[in-house]
Amino acid sequence: MKARRKKEVNVLSLFDGIGAARIALDRVGIRYDNYYASEIDGYAMKIMQNNYPDTIQVGDVTKLDGFTLPKVFLLVGGSPCTGFTRRGKKLNFADRRSSLIFEYYRLLCETRPKYFLLENVFMKREWLDVISSMLGVEPIKINSSLVSGQHRVRYYWTNIEGVTLPEDKQLAFSDVLEDVIDDVPHYDEADFRKRKKKQIRMNSIAIDPDKATTVMASNARTYEGNYTVMSNGLVRRTIPLEIERLQTIPDGYTRFVSNAQRYRALGNSFTVDVIAHILNYMKGV
Repeated sequence: MKARRKKEVNVLSLFDGIGAARIALDRVGIRYDNYYASEIDGYAMKIMQNNYPDTIQVGDVTKLDGFTLPKVFLLVGGSPCTGFTRRGKKLNFADRRSSLIFEYYRLLCETRPKYFLLENVFMKREWLDVISSMLGVEPIKINSSLVSGQHRVRYYWTNIEGVTLPEDKQLAFSDVLEDVIDDVPHYDEADFRKRKKKQIRMNSIAIDPDKATTVMASNARTYEGNYTVMSNGLVRRTIPLEIERLQTIPDGYTRFVSNAQRYRALGNSFTVDVIAHILNYMKGV
């Protein structure tokens, strides 16, 4: 008697970025056959393909036809959040980037996966309710501070049952920092503020020794990267390695592009250990 062939397990990641969802899947030991990634940023794709060369890139989400894809087991994505933030003038669904959430919903309907997971920022209740009504589930609010050294509050909509908050790992910002960095300039605090007046208003000195503020992509081009920190009584910028650690991404994962693009890609990414925590509740994989 022939053994029944196991069904193929396919993952479709929309707005895939650097493939944080794939890191999460591997981190919790979830086996899959194919990983399809929808992404248009060339730098993010370069990072992804250097780490996972077998990733199947399927291009622009707005041009993707879910009916032509193989059966999808898991649909995952973090649609652009700009319109839901102060930086995006709170245009919500009127913002072209944030309206891409409707592409996620379209592909959810077309692919009909067993499981889905959508991430987005903390937002006004009226906008939250629109997304919840569309997806048919209420989100769980998780702060990345439970699994990392940064504060990062996000909503997660999923049909994966039984998801609870992660256990607090008691990680501090200081846990991710390198002790000695020879090739990064260090400044006296007063001198630094004098030299960098414009940027210091955007990236204030980290005064909370326990947690960093949210890693963001918007400040990638400033001198400090995402943060400035006190190190041995002097001020310095963080380095991409430290931002990788705040996002619980493997050391050096983003090393294939310039530092400016590393900061940007990391700010656009998931906190991997939050995604891993949620995906670990899936059954039947």
